[in-house]
Amino acid sequence: MNSNEIRDRFLKFFTARGHTIIPSASLIPENDPSVLFITAGMQPLGPYLLGQIHPAGTRLVDVQKCVRTTDIDDISDNTHLTFFQMLGNWSLGDYFKEEAIKWSYELLISKEEGFGLDPKRLYVTIFAGDDNSPLDEESKQIWQSIGVPAHRIYALPAENNWWSPGANGPCGPDTEMFYDVTEKGLGDLSLAEFLVADTRREVVEIWNDVFMEYEKKDGLVIGKLTQKNVDTGAGLERLAMVLQKKTNVYETDLFSTLISSIQSQAKVSDQKAERIIVDHLRAGVFMMADGVLPANTDRGYILRRLLRRAIRFADQLVLPADFLVDLIKQIIIQYSDFYIELKTNEEKIITVFTSEKEKFRSALEKGLTEFEKNIKGKKSLSAPEAFALYSSYGLPIDIIIDLAREKNITVDIKGFDLAMKSHQELSKAGSDQKFKGGLGGNSEQIIRYHTATHLLHQALRDVLGPEVVQKGSNITDERLRFDFAYSAKLNDEQKQAVEKIVNEKIQASLSVQQVILPKAEAEQSGAHHLFSEKYGDEVSVYFIGSDLASAYSKEFCGGPHVTNTGELGHFKIIKEEAISAGVRRIKAILE
Repeated sequence: MNSNEIRDRFLKFFTARGHTIIPSASLIPENDPSVLFITAGMQPLGPYLLGQIHPAGTRLVDVQKCVRTTDIDDISDNTHLTFFQMLGNWSLGDYFKEEAIKWSYELLISKEEGFGLDPKRLYVTIFAGDDNSPLDEESKQIWQSIGVPAHRIYALPAENNWWSPGANGPCGPDTEMFYDVTEKGLGDLSLAEFLVADTRREVVEIWNDVFMEYEKKDGLVIGKLTQKNVDTGAGLERLAMVLQKKTNVYETDLFSTLISSIQSQAKVSDQKAERIIVDHLRAGVFMMADGVLPANTDRGYILRRLLRRAIRFADQLVLPADFLVDLIKQIIIQYSDFYIELKTNEEKIITVFTSEKEKFRSALEKGLTEFEKNIKGKKSLSAPEAFALYSSYGLPIDIIIDLAREKNITVDIKGFDLAMKSHQELSKAGSDQKFKGGLGGNSEQIIRYHTATHLLHQALRDVLGPEVVQKGSNITDERLRFDFAYSAKLNDEQKQAVEKIVNEKIQASLSVQQVILPKAEAEQSGAHHLFSEKYGDEVSVYFIGSDLASAYSKEFCGGPHVTNTGELGHFKIIKEEAISAGVRRIKAILE
């Protein structure tokens, strides 16, 4: 069963059980401060897990694009990847444990509709209980009722079987499914033996059902949600490894053709380099398709690290000069049937990559000269020296470490990390950490700023014209930040005109309303939306005014918002600046 068949079978299984397919959200989080990229399938559905009505209903199924970079040093082992696809089915206050567990089991073992796995190789974990929630006896009984023996069901603590997105949000106990991937089979295992087998990767987690019925605030579970949700997840890449009976993800059809292409052109053989190239380049292609550009901060820095590291390892393999562009084209062809945004943005992706490669070539030449100067007669590279190689020569820390390793010298990584943090940039250890921004929760002030952002967007179009297109937003309790496409710096008169319009709309006390419409009808209404974003057949539109037809502002948006603009206060722009070619940024406050 190839990866496309696995994906299709998964979607068909759940649509046959009343689920609506929703498209993958962009890798760039919309109003989510927790991470720079979507790292889990539940992130785009956060508001709906908290009770907001989803336009597509209460039973959903999707394949969500995800990126995680905390494990970048582990890339090239058997299971770790930067980019991966998370299969998920969702119940938003609809079914709960019994249906979720039975369907998970049926999908895994059914030969007719599912994946046809051997039930005798399956092991299950459940939540052991603590002060927040008791032992999940209900899940254990359900598993036993469908044929999983009690001695193959292991109760584990919260660190293993409690899922939450962080310090705040919906959370709850989970039950996880593991599969024996050894050749002969392990048979029955005690708890201790199972944990050892997990450590040795002799059993692999292939499915996870999260029962989200609790809410966490500031790191503490504060009580139950108004509705019980189910959030399931299975990594397509890991599932393909199991179903295709491979020992690692790079031997699956998702990577094998790409790696064969590298091997046919490389003058040097190096498995680690081959795997890093295909992983980093695949992740980079999806990032660029979703609008990420190489930069020295935030997600742009992560993209730069991945692309430059791929280029560096391609050099080590002595690959032809234009080979990586050919590999990018292969990746686009391989995935564009399901992710059409790759084909749509192919020219842009190649242009961005080529430009970054040229910049890196120049930086590397100068950086290597400086590196050799810094290490002359030394056994270590200091934090200031490493940071200078990054800040002045554009060498990501990964490449600095690789260079140092080749020379048998050490790098003060901790000191480098501190230097990076002090400049408000990502570090090696913190490239996947939280940052303050996005829609940082549901506080009243954040909700006010979110509504003000809609007014600002339309006011900019009123003053500057339809060239203005939203490129991103970032909201905290202290201010809003709005990025938009525009070719010139705003003068004082233009900024004052924008402020005047926004404050007039606030003083007019306009109503803020939501309507759920078929996508085509929503587009015909003139509601603004991100053209790079995928939307379902029905979308949520927030409009500001008495009715949709005459509304001052209308946008595809999941909310939340105030109910009346009169609640916002006085709007003031505090800064306007360029952040890249053709993209401006406004920071504003409500007084």
